[in-house]
Amino acid sequence: MSRTGSLASRLYRGEVSYDFVGRRKTWYILSGVLVVISLLSLIFRGIHPSIEFKGGAVFSAPAHGHSVSDARGVFTAAGVPPEVAQKVGEGQIRIQTAAIDPADPTKTTRLQQALATRLGVARDDVAVSQVGPSWGSQITRKAIQGLVIFLVLLFIVLSVRFEMKMALAAFIALIHDIVITAGVYSLVGFEVSPGTVIALLTILGYSLYDTVVVFDKVRENTAGLAGGSRMTFSQAANLALNQTLVRSINTSIIGLLPVASLLFIGAGLLKAGTLKDLALALFIGLMCGAYSSIFTATPLLCDMKEREPAMRALARRVESRQRSERHAVSAGALVGGASTGSVSVAAVDDEDVADDLDSPAAEGGAEPGSAAAPTAAAGRSAGPARAARKPARRGGRSGRPSGKRRR
Repeated sequence: MSRTGSLASRLYRGEVSYDFVGRRKTWYILSGVLVVISLLSLIFRGIHPSIEFKGGAVFSAPAHGHSVSDARGVFTAAGVPPEVAQKVGEGQIRIQTAAIDPADPTKTTRLQQALATRLGVARDDVAVSQVGPSWGSQITRKAIQGLVIFLVLLFIVLSVRFEMKMALAAFIALIHDIVITAGVYSLVGFEVSPGTVIALLTILGYSLYDTVVVFDKVRENTAGLAGGSRMTFSQAANLALNQTLVRSINTSIIGLLPVASLLFIGAGLLKAGTLKDLALALFIGLMCGAYSSIFTATPLLCDMKEREPAMRALARRVESRQRSERHAVSAGALVGGASTGSVSVAAVDDEDVADDLDSPAAEGGAEPGSAAAPTAAAGRSAGPARAARKPARRGGRSGRPSGKRRR
């Protein structure tokens, strides 16, 4: 069996356990810091909606050896400063502007011709696409409606499938994922496009899947818990986390690998700019979803459940049982130590008697101050060795009963 498989089996049987729930204050602090940073960025920096949400015009043309600054100068001179000017794909320049005044229908044509002249290409080579602000606001409204409907249905389904506290914990974990993902978009300055909304809904579904897997195991471990268990709710939930840990890690890695390829290879190395909006939301969201299902949703559920009277009574019973077991173990250790100590004292006393019987002074062959006296004292300090030799020496003295002095 591989080391990973062995670890998974030991985690499932509870032989190895990481105290995720017991360290929940640490995870709360970490999540709180990330959420606060994200909210501050959203408030002070805001997000950058794409043209599909706010409306505008996009001009795309071959670079033909020219720089982005050359194309930007055309629009600045015409009084239409570009919002985005960049190179995309193979030698293409993309210029995005605000919505052009519909009262001047020829303005778009003049900008198209001026850009073609500056880049040295035909006017038909300059592609123009416009999105009206009303269409962008409609897309924004539909995206928000879809998100709200998703969250409401999520709460209802989880409440029916599990219980309301599990639904609330999962809901808070999803809000945690949304805020952090939006905060990352605000910090890095990426545009929020319809692809971002699609990716956001995708990661919410993925985070929900991982949370449901953990909660299903929590429900299995805590069934009939209040009737007389040796574990509290938090301990049983922590066991469920350990039992599903390897599965969560494997699922997260498998999901992150293709998304990382899109983000770092497709958008980073190959300059496929249209992929970065989708890939960044998926990458950040998958990581947040895996984190929140382990470090946010389950600890929150334990905090809510431990406030129930039945769970509090269970915690008191488990604590009392564990305290009694510790006292029993301590008492057993003390009894064993006392027995060993009495034998040691008896051995020391018997050795002192033997030393007195065997000393030269007792035999009358040496005075207390003579050179033989230290030897007797030294023999007295070698208690266990002398005690081991004592029966043979006493047995060898014929005619003298053991334990009596010779007069």
